[in-house]
Amino acid sequence: MTEDIGDLVRAAQGGDTVAMNDLLDRLAPYVGRICAPIALANAADAAQEALIAVFRSLPGLREPEAVFGWARTIAVREAIKVSRAAERQVPADLTELPARTDPQTLVDLWDTLARMSPEHRAVLVLRDLEGLDERAVAALLDVPAGTAKSRLNRARVSFRKAWRA
Repeated sequence: MTEDIGDLVRAAQGGDTVAMNDLLDRLAPYVGRICAPIALANAADAAQEALIAVFRSLPGLREPEAVFGWARTIAVREAIKVSRAAERQVPADLTELPARTDPQTLVDLWDTLARMSPEHRAVLVLRDLEGLDERAVAALLDVPAGTAKSRLNRARVSFRKAWRA
């Protein structure tokens, strides 16, 4: 009984509360995965803010089938905003990490990410974890492509230094 995501979004846009709950069930884990490495300890707050923004703006979504990409944009924006509010600063390359299943590696990863700026965490998550190209990252972050590319480079250099320290 899997419902097409576009149909589910259209039903939610029409005020169907069951569809809204089903959509929330589908979006919440995805939004949480986006917010966690950007907002760190404030990930739950960022995910909540992102989901609130998604549902407030849902009536204006013109392409219901694009709901996940649209939600990703909102999640990144909210995670950065929440992280900035927490006043964290410091810059990461997630391509050379040991196995994700190693608990110590995860602790070290989160520690290293915690020392980065939200902007650097965001660019790394979008590029190295989400697999987006630099143009897509720039568009999501609403910065020029050159800015996204240089930010990614600086973030990777800083991450490598912090990771090996």
